Amino acid sequence: MDGFHPRLLAGDFAAAFRFYDAVLPELIGAERMKGTEAGPYAHWDVGGQGVLTLFDREAMARVAGTAHLPEHGPAAQDVVMFVSRADVDAGYRFCLRQGGLGVAPPMDRPEWGAGLRTAHLRDPEGNLLELQAY
Repeated sequence: MDGFHPRLLAGDFAAAFRFYDAVLPELIGAERMKGTEAGPYAHWDVGGQGVLTLFDREAMARVAGTAHLPEHGPAAQDVVMFVSRADVDAGYRFCLRQGGLGVAPPMDRPEWGAGLRTAHLRDPEGNLLELQAY
C-alpha cells in the first residue's frame, strides 16, 4: 500500500509529464508505473511506493465541481515545495535542461545547517523544487 504522496494537478499535463518523467528517475531513482504524455494520469514509484502522481487539472476540476473557477489565483507566496536530496549542481543543471526554471542557483547554506547546499527551481507548472545535499 502506498503511503501519503502528492498528487500534482497540471494545467499543461504534457509539459509536466515530460519534466517529471525525465527528472524523477535521475534524481531519486523513480520508475514510471503508469501513464503517458497524453494524460490524464501518470505515477512514479520508488521501491514499490508511490512518490508522485500527476493528474490533469481540468479533469479534477470537473470531478470536484470547480471547473467554473479560474485556474490560477492572484500572485501569492508558495504554499508547497518538493524537496529532493541530490547532487545539487548536477541535478540543477539537469532540471534546467528538462524545462525547469531557475530560482536560486546552487549555493552553500551554512546558516540552514552544517554542510547544507541547495538550489531552487520551478517545474513547468511553476511549482517550487529544492535540491539539497548535506
